[in-house]
Amino acid sequence: MLNRFIVTLMLSQFVSTLATSTAGLAAEAKNYGPLTIERQGSFFVGGREIKSDALSTIPQFISQGTVEVDQMYVRYQMPLHPKPYAITLIHGCCLTGKSWETAPDGRMGWDEYFLRRGFSVYVVDQSWRGRSAASPVAVNSVKTRKLPPDSLPAFISAGREGAWPLFRFGPEYPTAFPGLQFPIEAQDEFWKQMVPDWNYSMARPVPTVKALAELSQRIKSTILISHSQSGIYPFQTAAMNPKGIAGIISIEPGACPGTDFNMSSLKGIPILVLFGDFVEKSKAWSKRLQGCKAFVGAAKEAGVQAEVVSLPDVGIHGNSHMLMQDKNNLQVADWLIDWTAKHVK
Repeated sequence: MLNRFIVTLMLSQFVSTLATSTAGLAAEAKNYGPLTIERQGSFFVGGREIKSDALSTIPQFISQGTVEVDQMYVRYQMPLHPKPYAITLIHGCCLTGKSWETAPDGRMGWDEYFLRRGFSVYVVDQSWRGRSAASPVAVNSVKTRKLPPDSLPAFISAGREGAWPLFRFGPEYPTAFPGLQFPIEAQDEFWKQMVPDWNYSMARPVPTVKALAELSQRIKSTILISHSQSGIYPFQTAAMNPKGIAGIISIEPGACPGTDFNMSSLKGIPILVLFGDFVEKSKAWSKRLQGCKAFVGAAKEAGVQAEVVSLPDVGIHGNSHMLMQDKNNLQVADWLIDWTAKHVK
């Protein structure tokens, strides 16, 4: 009887929590009204054909053939009366374009919010990630002994114990920083977003950079908003071909370009490097912030319009590394929209 009572009580609490959450989401949807768009769709950019005899190691599938690799998946939505420049959202390490979609606790993500604010929005899955397929050739070549084991490509997954301090949710898993805006009560949903990352087995610049150059030219005018691992990609894209890049917003980049970067490729492109809160509590992120300040200083000396902003300095507090999913994510988005209105022509 006691066990049955406990199960009933837990079920009741779960239903109550679910009802509260659903009511909150319904209220949010009501506040913003119906979502009206002109067009939506998806496509791929980049990619190259390869021929291989290591496409399969099981008898049901032919091992020889031609496949496409390095392509990048893009999903887009366009409002009825779009602004003259679009938004392209580029996710970071060990994640996919899901980063920019509905927050772990069910709140509106940036993909929808920027759309509601009048921007055409493009969300990508980096090459070899999510819906941008990875190649099986290297793994199958080792499995069939055509290549030695040490030729296996490097890929990683981010465990929650390591990701917790890296994403600045707190000093160590599972302790949270006081005032943290990330919805840690919904962290299980966030951990489900993590995927294996093949980035470290690719030659530089990674295929995503070439694909971003193609995408920017196809859109004709877009702000590239990158995050973490992809933070440096818009700069590399501009160096490859700046056509179509209306602005660069690099959110908490894993690395900024060096002070010896070819700044001429960035002239005419307004640049914002944005950091959240608790940076001073992380040696790694403090070092990255200093590196970005050095880059921006050199860029400004070369005549590039660039700046570094820390959100606490503009009155926005408690943001983690995943600030696009934090509870104040729409406040941050509004600040970015104001920035674009002032700097992007």
